[in-house]
Amino acid sequence: QVQLVESGGGLVEPGGSLRLSCAASGSGFSGYYMGWYRQVEGKEREVVARITALQTTAYDISVKGRFTISRDNQKSTLYLQMNSLKPEDTAVYYCNDLSQTFPWGQGTQVTVSS
Repeated sequence: QVQLVESGGGLVEPGGSLRLSCAASGSGFSGYYMGWYRQVEGKEREVVARITALQTTAYDISVKGRFTISRDNQKSTLYLQMNSLKPEDTAVYYCNDLSQTFPWGQGTQVTVSS
């Protein structure tokens, strides 16, 4: 079974950038429709970016034009480049496939604050 480990979060000022990574162990990563999710305490987890096995991407309106999702199937890794960060992007970020098939990883905290 695929296991997911997110990394790359941190504290950044508004307008700054971060690049998140999600390393997947196990087989089959390349065939899955993957997404980046985020969760603010007290709210439901929401998907903000998604990428198909054939690299077609889609974004939530709140991040479109600022975030870029990509994947390296050779490395079984999912990425999220986040630019022009805003305080409202503060959340714990997770990756999973769009059916939420795999156990959730620990996530990576992103805090946008001056």
